[in-house]
Amino acid sequence: MKKNVLIIGAGGVAQVVAHKCAQNNDVLGNIAIASRTLSKCQNIVKDIEARNSLKVPATINCYSLDAFDIEQTKALIQETNSQIVINVAQSFQNMPILEACIQTGVAYIDTAIAEDPEKVCPTPPWYAHYEWKRLDRCKENSVTAILGAGFDPGVVNAYASYGVTLFDEVESIDIIDINAGNHGKYFATNFDPEINFREFTGVVYSWQNSQWQTNQMFEVKRTDDLPVVGVQNSYLTGHEEVHSLAKHLGVPNIRFWMGFGDHYINVFNVLKNLGLLSEKPVKTAEGVEIVPLKVVKACLPDPSSLAPNYTGYTCIGNLIKGKKDGKDKEIFIYNTASHEDSFAEVGSQGISYTAGVPAVAAAMLVATGEWDCLEMRNIEQLDPKPYINLLNKMGLPNRIKDEDGDRELAF
Repeated sequence: MKKNVLIIGAGGVAQVVAHKCAQNNDVLGNIAIASRTLSKCQNIVKDIEARNSLKVPATINCYSLDAFDIEQTKALIQETNSQIVINVAQSFQNMPILEACIQTGVAYIDTAIAEDPEKVCPTPPWYAHYEWKRLDRCKENSVTAILGAGFDPGVVNAYASYGVTLFDEVESIDIIDINAGNHGKYFATNFDPEINFREFTGVVYSWQNSQWQTNQMFEVKRTDDLPVVGVQNSYLTGHEEVHSLAKHLGVPNIRFWMGFGDHYINVFNVLKNLGLLSEKPVKTAEGVEIVPLKVVKACLPDPSSLAPNYTGYTCIGNLIKGKKDGKDKEIFIYNTASHEDSFAEVGSQGISYTAGVPAVAAAMLVATGEWDCLEMRNIEQLDPKPYINLLNKMGLPNRIKDEDGDRELAF
């Protein structure tokens, strides 16, 4: 059984992770939080104390950390006697954090694929450029590495791996991510603007007819009538879970769809057409070198600042179609989350909540041994049932809608 958790990162998702680790510290043991900015870690701890989130009385220690520095991260893992690292830092830091875990022999969990500041949307499969290069080393060193343990990627991967068992033949998996909330700002992103925009400025890769297809952002649209959030438009988008599911599930069509309002699309297109979403440096008339995307990020609201005034719901789920007993079959496995409820519980908005809770559920399954696989795996390669059951208890209830109605998904 593994105990003691080191959380790396101090943004909105890290706040959720820290609260949920505190609520389950009887299973997870000691908690430490590290980030480049120490005061952000300390603010999270103050909020945990103010909300009495700790299940068992304990001290949460905070540390300043440059997570790009492998030796510094290794030293902190050893100092805190951590056996599980939950990485909710910027995804540019995934590979050095993963390397530190491999070298110290501790479990690694993240919520998003690694990014290279110099590249946007490399050729598929994306994981092959980054994490999967460490598959052999994780296995050789008996290191558990759970990739993409957020909601999407993460929970939707578990939905997919469970959902396909309900069919004789699966034709398609469409992952639909809708945020029907309102943060009250003129324009903002729900997580790190730099990472957010990079997802949408490159080529859109989808898995169709058992091969990779390319499109442009906002080129392909669909409309669905979904639980709680109602009729919503979404657009074919590139996303990392498609790249692992295409490898592991043998389904010919796997697509990711994300909801966007007309206002977001208009502002995004203006910024992109002006070159302000570029990750490549430019020089001002004064000779100062800047990265336009970083300037835009600096001008936008911090995603964690959106939480107090956020209203409405998210709906994220998998629409799975295929055959069962020779007949057409369709199911929708999903979750809806309230921004207001998320803020009331942990001080974060719903997007952060849906990303952070699953990472802690994964850590708990590693701690108890159920997911302590001693190698690198994506979520769909693990038993989805204990994960889904645990999420039901931790604030993310799961449901399934099919020919028998709309009901709780539990085992």
